[in-house]
Order: sequence, then structure tokens, then C-alpha cells
Amino acid sequence: MDVFMRMAPVVIFFVILLGMGLYIQKKSSDAKAQNFSKEYFIGGRSLGGFVLAMTLVATYSSVSSFLSGPGVAWEKGFGWVYYASTQVVAAFIVLGVLGKKMAVIGRRTDSVTVIDVIRARYHSETLANISAVVIIVFFTTTMLGQFTGGAQIFSAAMGIDYTAALLIFAAVVVLYTTVGGFTAVAVTDTACAIIMLVGMCCLGYAVITKGGGMENIIATINEVSRTAVESGTGNNMLSPYSESGGIPTIPLPLYITQWMLCGVCTLGLPQSNVRCLSYKDTKSVHKAMIYGTIVVGAMMVGMHMLGTLSRGVLASVEGSTDTVVPILISQYMHPLLAGLTIIGPLAATMSTISSLLISGSSAIVKDMYLHHKEVKKEAVDQKKVASISLIVTAIMGIAAVAIAISPPSIIVWINMFAFGGLQTAFFWTLVLGFFWKKANATGAICGMVGGLAAYCVTMALGIKISTFHQISIGIVVALVCFLIGTAAGKPTDDETGRLFFPEKY
Repeated sequence: MDVFMRMAPVVIFFVILLGMGLYIQKKSSDAKAQNFSKEYFIGGRSLGGFVLAMTLVATYSSVSSFLSGPGVAWEKGFGWVYYASTQVVAAFIVLGVLGKKMAVIGRRTDSVTVIDVIRARYHSETLANISAVVIIVFFTTTMLGQFTGGAQIFSAAMGIDYTAALLIFAAVVVLYTTVGGFTAVAVTDTACAIIMLVGMCCLGYAVITKGGGMENIIATINEVSRTAVESGTGNNMLSPYSESGGIPTIPLPLYITQWMLCGVCTLGLPQSNVRCLSYKDTKSVHKAMIYGTIVVGAMMVGMHMLGTLSRGVLASVEGSTDTVVPILISQYMHPLLAGLTIIGPLAATMSTISSLLISGSSAIVKDMYLHHKEVKKEAVDQKKVASISLIVTAIMGIAAVAIAISPPSIIVWINMFAFGGLQTAFFWTLVLGFFWKKANATGAICGMVGGLAAYCVTMALGIKISTFHQISIGIVVALVCFLIGTAAGKPTDDETGRLFFPEKY
């Protein structure tokens, strides 16, 4: 009976998502018939402020925001809440820095993907093809972490086998994404973002109730911290500093790294940047900056705060800290409330996967197949494009699921690796490309290849500078290589200059 009560809200949610995907697919069929790629991959540039904000938030708020992050906060304390708070600025930075200019350029060049914009700026097929490969590789890596996390939550809360949970979960998200395209993803992302907030509130109620109120929870955490400090096995969980010398429990270089990975360098995430091509007017992007910042702040700070407070309820866990939230949901909540709450982390996972699937599919279909057709000046059959897009989207999802059958240990580090790879590849390519007239294709190729090589090698060999994440090495090497390549390459032609920098002409 308990399992049924936990399962019922989730099943209803899954059915609603599938229904929304089918409804939107049917409703937008006429527009897709005229221009499938524009409708399928960016929703016909029709998103309003609220939907734009929610789809950006849902894309950015992955399984690590609801699973791994709070789990680490359970272990490290309030210092990790401060660590996570760097993510609050993500939506504001992406839309504020790139939003307007990318939308204007996108409309002028009829760009549907981030790679379309890169091709228009640098006029390099080599750079465009490298970008597509990078997106496919790192998106698949990110989806691996998302599928694994979603299946772990589903399995633990519902009491079913991990593989069965993975297959059910994956079937739903791949199906509604494949059928509905970008518009369905945007609308379901909005629903998912709202559900995330509801789920967080339900979990917060359960933690505070089971912990006997905030006073008892803080007293319990204080006792745990005192024992850890006296035994030399840990630090004060209620302070971001250690008991000796005011040394941060999380080193300063790691904080700076977080500001790079989840703050400033989110400008280099294609799955977020493509949202800048999808909104309908300036008013929408301004509203989205406000809504997105508020919602991201509430979820990131709120979930990590709950992770810390849950130490007052859950004294120990078996295995990795990824199990903290699933245990809280399955063992400390009423079955029906647990079923409602579990939708939150599942929604975060599904929204991220759906966005990655659409963006990854566009890299293959729009940036490779359709561009090849354009170069050859061959006619494009929109029905054939639709069929290929659906097949590619489904294959990408199935491939990630196949790898996720043997799950990795801690999902947050997989996400960080993929985030770092994408940011190293695209940060300077986009930022300098949009705001530095001298940037050229040679510089962009050198920066992307050199930065990625440095990042991947240092990650593989475990090479670090102090406690900085390897993203710091990748970003710096990418910049140096970009500048050297730019000095050696050809200057930007006047036609491209007028398009991207009209104020200078």
C-alpha cells in the first residue's frame, strides 16, 4: 500500500508529461511542417518571460542540485550552502550578457543553434564540426549522470530494482522529448521547475518535523560538530570556518572554482545559451532575468540548506552521500507526501536531460546534416528532417541509458567534469566572439582545442594547482591559445564586423 501511494503521484506526473508532449506536437504540427528545425529546436522563437526563466532554471538545476549537492551539505555543513550559493547568478549572467545580442544575431542570420551563431561569427567549418563533436561527447556525459541520479532516486523511493527504475524513467523522458521537441521541453520544464519548488517545500517540512523543530536540529548538529572537532575527524558544521585559526572548511580556491563552474563560466554552456535564441521580445528576457534569479536562488540555497539540516535527522548513511535525499524521502515521509516530493528531483533530472537531448540532436541534425544539404544546395524534405531528428534524439537517449546501467559513484563530480569541458570549449569562443572584433577562427580553434586538451589531461592525471578545480587550468590555457591563434590568423572581414559590431562601423 505504501509503495502504491508513493508511486501514484509519480505515475500521474509521468502521464501528464507524455500528454503535454503529444498535445504540443499535434498543436505545432503545421509550423513544423513549414520549418521543422526552427520549431523543433528553438520553439519558433516564441517563449515569454516566465517560460524562458523556468526552462533556463530547469535546465540548469540538474540532479546534483537535488541529490549530490544536498548530500555533500549533509556531510560538510553550512559551508557547502555558501559554496552552492554561487549558482544564484547563473540565469542573470547568461541572459544579461549574451541574451540580447545573441537573439539579435540569431534573427539576422536565421540561426537555430549555438553552432549556427559560431559559424556566422567565424566562418569556419572546422570550428563548427569540432564544436558539434564536443557538444555530443559532453552532453552524453552529463546525461549519464542525470539518468543515473534519476534512476537512483526512483529506485530508492519506490522500492524497485535500479535497472527497472532506469528503464521506466528513461522511457518517459526520451519519449516526451522526442515527440514534442523544444516547445514541449520548454513547457514541461516550466511544470518541472514549479514541481521542484513544491518538492523542496515538502522535504523541508518533513526534515523540520522529524527533527523536532529547528532548535533541536541545530542542537543535534552542534553536538555532531563538537564530537567531530574533539576527535579530529571533522569541523564545525555550523560554521564555514574550522575551529583552529579561522581556516575555511572549504578552501578558498575551491570557492573560486565554484564561481567559475557555476557562476561566470556558465556563459559557456550551449544548453543554456540556446535559450537566448528562443524568446520573443526584449521584455521577455528582462522578466526572465528576474524570475530566473529568484527561483535559482530559492532552489540552490534551499536544497543545500535542507541537506545540512537533515544531519539533525539522519545520523549516518551507507554508501555515498548521494543516498541522503532518497533515504529521507523513502523512510521519513508519509508515502503520499513522499510520492509528491520525489517528483521534485525527478523533474530536475528530466528537464536537464530533455534540454540536452534537444541540443545534442540539433548538433547532429541541424549543424551537420542540414548544413551539408545547404552547402550542396540540395532540397530539404521537412518530413525527412523530422524523422531524422526523432531518430537521433532517441538514439542519444538510449546510448546514455545503456552506459548508465552500471552507475558511477558520485554524480556531482560527473556533472562538474562535463560542465568544465563545455565551459573550457565555448566560454572564450562565445564571449570574445561577441565582444572582441579581432577574434578570429584560428584563435577560436586554438583556444577550444588547446583548452580542452589541457583540461582533459589534467583531469585524467589528477593535476591541480592548489585545490583549484582543473577548470581553472583549462580556461587559462584556452585564453592563451586563443590570443596566440588570433595574432596568427586572419582579421575579421568587414561584413562579419558590421553584423556583430555595428557600433564600430
